[in-house]
Amino acid sequence: MVDEIASRAREAGRLAIDTEFMSERRYQAMLCLAQIAVPDASAPDGVRTEVLDPLEDDPPDPAPLAAVLADPAVEVIVHAGRQDVAILRRTWSTEVTNVFDTQVAAGFVGLGTQESYKALVRRVLKVELPGGEAYTNWDRRPLTDQQIEYARADAAHLLELGGELAARLDQAGRAAWAREESRTLESASDERDLDTAYRKLPKVDRLRARARAVARELVDWRDATARREDRSVSSIVPDHVLVELARRRPASRGELAEIRGLPEATLHRRSRELLAAIERGGEREPPPAGESGPPPDPRSAPAVALASALVRHRSFETGVAAQLIATQPELTRLVDDVRRERVSPSGEGGARVLTGWRRELVGAELLDLLAGRVSLSVDGDGRLAVVRR
Repeated sequence: MVDEIASRAREAGRLAIDTEFMSERRYQAMLCLAQIAVPDASAPDGVRTEVLDPLEDDPPDPAPLAAVLADPAVEVIVHAGRQDVAILRRTWSTEVTNVFDTQVAAGFVGLGTQESYKALVRRVLKVELPGGEAYTNWDRRPLTDQQIEYARADAAHLLELGGELAARLDQAGRAAWAREESRTLESASDERDLDTAYRKLPKVDRLRARARAVARELVDWRDATARREDRSVSSIVPDHVLVELARRRPASRGELAEIRGLPEATLHRRSRELLAAIERGGEREPPPAGESGPPPDPRSAPAVALASALVRHRSFETGVAAQLIATQPELTRLVDDVRRERVSPSGEGGARVLTGWRRELVGAELLDLLAGRVSLSVDGDGRLAVVRR
């Protein structure tokens, strides 16, 4: 069965895929089902949809499908697929290429950026999908017929939805933009970067050097423990507790017990490991204190407002969602970077709004606005007008 649907996907040059997974209380999400839809002229509606269960007693070998996902000649259609792609890359040991995300595509044709699959299918295809299983425990077996049908429906219309949105994108002249944005998902990963996890600890840069070294060691120990026991990292030691452990550096079980918020299981089952990690951290080279740049200049607020107005104007004109183009923090950073001359006249070194399709749509124009080469005004009809000087 897997060989056949992989073959049909290669012949057609496209497939749709969705997953059901469980991430609660786990170190990483568990893949519970994979639903695949491929064109099939012999199927009643021209689409064959299969549900693969990796948790059944004799699970199918996903290797043929994994190879298809990695084939740039086959378009892979997903909806809000960042986590799907991350799980498939890790679980099936594959790359996922030529991604087309229908939620992303919707944002380029005036349908918003946060539409659920069910809502988008209803709006675009005029089809009402079944509900009721969104919060099911997908890792329990056996699955009911209702659960399987719900999972199947998640992929059954995805091919048609992708085709309809692709047609609208072609008509609007934005297909290349949507595909460029969709393909950023190809590198999605749910593997933890421990340096990033350390930097995200609350107020970690306020710690003294030795305490920062302990905090970095505790990040390593917590991650290894959570991975080994398949537990969430926060259930081992929450972030704020980890920082407090690093600050106080307890040296005994009794001192550990005084740390508010330390999970009971960690105190009773892992106290020796935890104390050993704290001791190792004391001998570790401290990470450098974070260098926080100067805060944005309040005098930049009017320029940020103008930049935001220009983005909203181009969003309204084109139907491309403003949230896709640039967020308010990104515009604030852009204005600050330009003011401090951290961006070259060509935009090199700047925010993502100065790259790719965003630059083509409005990024270059934003640079002109901030350099005084473009101004904004209101025309006789009360609409925003962009005037080049």
